[in-house]
Amino acid sequence: MITAAQLRAARALLNIDQRRLAELCGLSVPTIQRMEASESVIRGNVDSLMKLIAALEAAGIELIGEGAASQCGGRGVRLKTEMSGRPFAGDAAAPET
Repeated sequence: MITAAQLRAARALLNIDQRRLAELCGLSVPTIQRMEASESVIRGNVDSLMKLIAALEAAGIELIGEGAASQCGGRGVRLKTEMSGRPFAGDAAAPET
């Protein structure tokens, strides 16, 4: 499984645009746009998802599931869902401090 946020983050780490990602995985740009616009876990054609994940992995991206440890090691970034009971900084509902 891959979330829309993971997909956008992976693309940012690779420094590629949606067009280049579409080329790498053999999907259309509108398909990539729909995937990135998803609410959370990307749903869609299994073949398309497998192509996407394979292309990201071939480019050096390791997708890490919720609560899972990285199997490859190396540096990384993980988004916390909550920090000490406070909303994370990217939350639109977070009050200014």
